[in-house]
Amino acid sequence: MWCGGGRNIPGVSLGLLERVGRMGVQRVVADLPSRSLEDASAFYRRVLGLEPVMDHGWIVTLADPQRSGAQLSLMTHDETAPVLPAVSVQVDDVDAAYAAAVAEGAPIVHPLTDEPWGVRRFFVRDPDGNIVNVLAHH
Repeated sequence: MWCGGGRNIPGVSLGLLERVGRMGVQRVVADLPSRSLEDASAFYRRVLGLEPVMDHGWIVTLADPQRSGAQLSLMTHDETAPVLPAVSVQVDDVDAAYAAAVAEGAPIVHPLTDEPWGVRRFFVRDPDGNIVNVLAHH
């Protein structure tokens, strides 16, 4: 368990921490583990009418065709991280979010990384143990 509050972090500028107050969350997507992306995708298509909007082979994101912001991701594993996140949060300044998580003393589970599929992200563990994938598209 960790307790946050620290603000003096080597290598993290005060300016970056100040950007946190201006940072915005753009999208929040639940990430569900799946043994079969094909079966799970078909289930959500039949039951909720969700359609695939992204498929990397290990993660499929489904969305409502009428409301593209209503999304759900299904994952068999994570391509580069050691664990599956519970939720993905897209922010407009992932570097500021990372600085805020480090300043808080939150455990970083997957370091800030530029991924080959066009996102910059990190995983952080929240106080309840949930793994949160914080990302921005670049």
